[in-house]
Amino acid sequence: MVEHNKTVYYIPDGKDVKEGLLRTTDLCIAAHQDDIEIMAYGPIVDCYGQEGKWFTGVVVTDGAGSPRSGVYEQYTDEEMKEVRVEEQKSAALIGKYAAQIFMAQKSSDVKNPNNTELIHKIRDLILECAPKVLYTHNLADKHDTHVGVTLNVLRALKLIEPEKRPEKLISLEVWRSLDWLCDEDKTVFDTSGHPNVSAAILGVFDSQIAGGKRYDLASVGRRLANATYFASHDVDATDSLSFGLDITELMNGDITPAECIGKYIARFETDVQKRLAALS
Repeated sequence: MVEHNKTVYYIPDGKDVKEGLLRTTDLCIAAHQDDIEIMAYGPIVDCYGQEGKWFTGVVVTDGAGSPRSGVYEQYTDEEMKEVRVEEQKSAALIGKYAAQIFMAQKSSDVKNPNNTELIHKIRDLILECAPKVLYTHNLADKHDTHVGVTLNVLRALKLIEPEKRPEKLISLEVWRSLDWLCDEDKTVFDTSGHPNVSAAILGVFDSQIAGGKRYDLASVGRRLANATYFASHDVDATDSLSFGLDITELMNGDITPAECIGKYIARFETDVQKRLAALS
């Protein structure tokens, strides 16, 4: 691993850091270790082993506040940080990421809207990777740190010249599914490919699984449910799907985050009310 200004870069296949980052086509900026593997398996598998497509992950926080039990129960925050970094590196190696980046920020710093140092660091990472598509958490997520990461990503993107920004910005599901979105508003990812890789990159996070959170089973279960319940009158085209919401307009337009997610919540309400009215 290579450290620069407290940010640590891990290149799984041993390439030079600059070379590893520049080949990135798909970049995911997430709050915690394992968030990437939960929410972005669609982009991961889309890049997996594909010529000219490379996935890079960024974990913003240091993992110090993780719940712990079993063999990890007596681990200090510093020891848990080390464990979680090693787990994330294992996931990046299995998933054949272009790079895995660790920013090692405190959650409290991520939730500070005036943390200009973090905003500039995120901006610099985006410029270093120059991805075509950028993924992050969705604005309806119920985890404050997740939403804080997204807001900082948006602030960072506003500091980048429009021609140097990614082509798309997609938000993904972790602490709340996006199945409530109207179907026409969903960005749909086929997550059925390489189920062994999916199981492996989720399974390496033993500290979380042993800590009582079966993210490995829950994430796969959500994808299976998404596929089955996606279309009520059609035969399933795949057995595993994840959902995203395209929020590119927040990167390039003047709409606020609250206005953006509020628009989709209003569409959902309208859809429900119309159906009830038609059948009443």
